[in-house]
Amino acid sequence: MMSNSFVKMHASDEAKRFFVLGDRVERRVRIRGTWLNIFDVTVPSGSRTPRHAHASPEVFRILEGRLTIWRLSDTGPEEIEAGAGDIVSIPPFVVHGYANRGTAPAIFSAVVDRDMAEFIEAEGATEPPKASPSAETVARMTAAANAYGITILAA
Repeated sequence: MMSNSFVKMHASDEAKRFFVLGDRVERRVRIRGTWLNIFDVTVPSGSRTPRHAHASPEVFRILEGRLTIWRLSDTGPEEIEAGAGDIVSIPPFVVHGYANRGTAPAIFSAVVDRDMAEFIEAEGATEPPKASPSAETVARMTAAANAYGITILAA
């Protein structure tokens, strides 16, 4: 019988908060020696992430609210309306993005790889934005994403 593992966050690993294109992104765990990272993402009403692709898979588990997730599949584009408890997986190299079309914030946990975690932590702001991301901010984030193996296709 396999035992369950419990990951306890140490004081040095406490949740770190970043703001990426309007979303609040909090690191919940980085399991050392693996690629595994878990972030909680709060998506304000009306916020979205641009369509993008990267080599790593992602898994989203919706905790609160509703999120519209767009991804390009072998049969064409698909849009998924996900609510609390739903889990959506994004395979490697699949173009995808998400939007919160509701009136309340949406919160989801994202399992991401090391490159995505490093991008969030290096390029995310430490203070919440006072307005929607400017064209200059989007352009800067797009350029920075490329260094982490993330291709942003449409902002």
